[in-house]
Amino acid sequence: MNKNQALHILMVGMTLGTAWAVRGHFGHEQGAAWAGGIATLGLILVSRRKDWYSKMLPTVLAASVGWGITGMISYGLVVGYGMSNNYPNALYGLTMLFAIGTLFGVLGGGLTGLSLESSKERKVEWGVLFAQMGMGGLIVYGLLIRQLEWLMTPPRSEAWAICLGAALAFLWYTARKGFPATTRISLITGIGTGFGFAFGNFLQIVGMVAEIPFNMWNVMEYSIGFFGGIALAYGIFTSVWPQTVSPVKAWENRVAFVLVFLVIPFVVFQQSLSFDPVIERFRTGAEVVQPELTGKISSISSLIILVISAALIGYRLKKVHTGFNVGDIRFVFIVYFSVYILFGYIINGVMGGKAALNIHLYVVNLIVILMLTRIQGSPFSSHPLLQVDSRKLFKVLVAVILFITVMSFIAVNLHEGLPGTQNRF
Repeated sequence: MNKNQALHILMVGMTLGTAWAVRGHFGHEQGAAWAGGIATLGLILVSRRKDWYSKMLPTVLAASVGWGITGMISYGLVVGYGMSNNYPNALYGLTMLFAIGTLFGVLGGGLTGLSLESSKERKVEWGVLFAQMGMGGLIVYGLLIRQLEWLMTPPRSEAWAICLGAALAFLWYTARKGFPATTRISLITGIGTGFGFAFGNFLQIVGMVAEIPFNMWNVMEYSIGFFGGIALAYGIFTSVWPQTVSPVKAWENRVAFVLVFLVIPFVVFQQSLSFDPVIERFRTGAEVVQPELTGKISSISSLIILVISAALIGYRLKKVHTGFNVGDIRFVFIVYFSVYILFGYIINGVMGGKAALNIHLYVVNLIVILMLTRIQGSPFSSHPLLQVDSRKLFKVLVAVILFITVMSFIAVNLHEGLPGTQNRF
């Protein structure tokens, strides 16, 4: 791995890490979808592949769907298990966080890779794929939850089983239809996000024990995205890719644009920044002056920002007739990412004079990320791999699990109980 490749991989890691940390303020599927879309834009930007520029919109949509699906998983109690002061519960918590994080990466990284690997010679049957993923989710959920009652987080949602079924169906599709790069990336990204989630919980525990005056939950979220982004970029930049891509039709670009830059931001706005949710948040948690007035100003400002950003992106892309170039991708990346960070400021009460330190660090990260995007040279390996090295991947998986067992042992010996601790057993 050369220096340029390492820096490009770092850039993608920082992008998904920052976006996932911002996602923590919104949560749910829509927040994860926006974060995944941002990371994919960054990855395409530094890829320096003009053929990937042309399919930017459908690829970002596919990535948004992949990362967004796992937003349905409830993991609040699992984080509490990891914070337990007894070893069985702590080990269970960190191990289950690894499992949940793996589902994030398998579906998020997998759908990103599948869109990029789709070519004239081998096209993805998207309708068939999503039908199989949906059926897989229902079957696994019915078997594990309804029949066997293998509950991870009772009494909360067990939607992880739906995502597990969808992930298994996805991997079966890519293996059966001959998409080796996607299979490889899906598994590598899964291990990266899984490790990031477990390690992030450990960092959260260390920060709470040390009484660091910082949002340690947000540190955990950054860890998920950072390690997941690094794994995603490493997988993509070291894989073999087809030299021809499926031509993107005008209607496909239009649909992808509406869903990515209008629907996803609007759902985030409606769920978190419309009048009632934002005013309620400011009344109960944000501690801002005049919560009703601040909430209304925040909501109206957010809607205006959403409309302006979509108009700017739409106008820039509408002017393109010969295919998107690096300048177009950079423009969309900066606007889409900046608006997400700006929404993070607003939901935390910036209109009421409040902004936490971790919010300012998002801006610092963005500046560093934009500097890294200027690095020249191809990020791709000179000796790419066609298929996953199953033996090597298994060794990495074993090493990660062993590391989790050690982290769990260290964690339970750091404290005698923390706020938010849960016991599964």
